[in-house]
Amino acid sequence: MDRLEVIRLSGNTIGVEAAESLAAALKTKSTLKRALLSDIFTGRLLSEIPLALKALCDAFEENPLIELDLSDNAFGPAGAEPLIDFLSNTKTLEILRLNNNGLGIGGGTMIAKSLQAWADKCKAENRTSTLHTVICGRNRLEDGSAPSLGLAFAAHGTLKVVRMPQNGIRPKGISQLVQGLRTCQQLEHLDLQDNTFTAKGAKALSKSIPSWPQLQILNVSDCLLSKRGGLALANALNDGHIKQLTHLHLQYNEIRSDAILVLAEAVRTHLKELQHLELNGNQFDPEMRETQELIDALAVWSHENALDDLDDMEEVDSEEEDDEEDETDSEDEDELVKKAESNEKKEPLVQNDDSKEEQELVSQLEKTHI
Repeated sequence: MDRLEVIRLSGNTIGVEAAESLAAALKTKSTLKRALLSDIFTGRLLSEIPLALKALCDAFEENPLIELDLSDNAFGPAGAEPLIDFLSNTKTLEILRLNNNGLGIGGGTMIAKSLQAWADKCKAENRTSTLHTVICGRNRLEDGSAPSLGLAFAAHGTLKVVRMPQNGIRPKGISQLVQGLRTCQQLEHLDLQDNTFTAKGAKALSKSIPSWPQLQILNVSDCLLSKRGGLALANALNDGHIKQLTHLHLQYNEIRSDAILVLAEAVRTHLKELQHLELNGNQFDPEMRETQELIDALAVWSHENALDDLDDMEEVDSEEEDDEEDETDSEDEDELVKKAESNEKKEPLVQNDDSKEEQELVSQLEKTHI
């Protein structure tokens, strides 16, 4: 097969000897562009997988590969190491799929360092990186790998698709990732679903929104944006920096009615391309005017059916309202304490008129017989 361009081996179980034989054959294929190798190590020992991967990746260094898919191979951090040389030296790769590999913090950091080395070589050789898609979900990357990944994304600056759902990344890590992605001004698809943003991460995302004028798909469902975070994101969308958004996923984020009103204005004013909007599971009433205003705004662009079913909405109880108030007030708590202490020093403790009247009344009642 002199003109082999795609090899798809997904759903097999390949041992070391088989991988070495395949690698020997693939080294000679100067036209190979796509290696689709998801789920190829079922039942293999953890000690086998790195050796098999190393053989295959060494072969890919000889090919002008534009896509590598190793998703659904549970090789963990040990499986990331064989990828280092290939990712550091490639000059052609455009799409990297590493979904559900169990990389963990260590494996994620190794991948990030490899991508950084690749970007550094591009800069040294005065050429533009070819990388435009990174899919790395369900890997427990957490906050530990976020700084390195953020720096690597920033160094490439060419990413169009970044999908990293279900990674256990918390607000600090989210902030580092979205800050790194600000250099990627051609970003079209960002999926950070089922990580933990809170208001801090949501505000970092909101500040990054103006950097992505080409953004079409934003998925931050199940991210605990919070009331304040939801409002911050709605305000960012209402600033008009992104006008090509077609899909917006915001389910289960504790978003409330104030953000819905702002989002309705954003749709009416800027988001005429929005065809799919998910808001189920948030904390506003589907029967209230805010929801109708949003539907009316979508109807302006003939997208009145864009909104998903709001059949699993979350009620706001008094404890949650108190928590929200506590979170808001905590930022100014130190300042309020200082003011209170200052007032105590300035104002002497004196008995006011109400207190004097109360004492006189008590004295009179003591003398009264019923």
